[in-house]
Amino acid sequence: MKLVIGIVRPEKANDVLESLYRNNIRGLSLSRVQGHGGETERVETYRGTTVKVGLEDKVRFEIAVSEDFLDQTIDSIVEGGRTGEVGDGKIFVVPLERAVRIRTGEADQLAVTPIDGAQ
Repeated sequence: MKLVIGIVRPEKANDVLESLYRNNIRGLSLSRVQGHGGETERVETYRGTTVKVGLEDKVRFEIAVSEDFLDQTIDSIVEGGRTGEVGDGKIFVVPLERAVRIRTGEADQLAVTPIDGAQ
């Protein structure tokens, strides 16, 4: 099992969601975060004061998947999140030691596999 963490532009979040759903990847968490990668720093004027903006708004997807779903999960995030510009984001894949579905008590592989008939 793996935990796939995708950081994308906020305006691409719906495109990523659509791409994931098209590929039958349903169980995920989404949060709004701020970060800084390779983007150039922006300077904005706020109430007559010049402010250097160092952090950009991003959306973070966390998706626990079995090995069978890993490549299509990564491909879905790339497909939905790519603009071709600096700041599109990153994907991190980390080993997932344990997962438990609270409702049923199913563990590990069964806990990250889509439930038959669930929508």
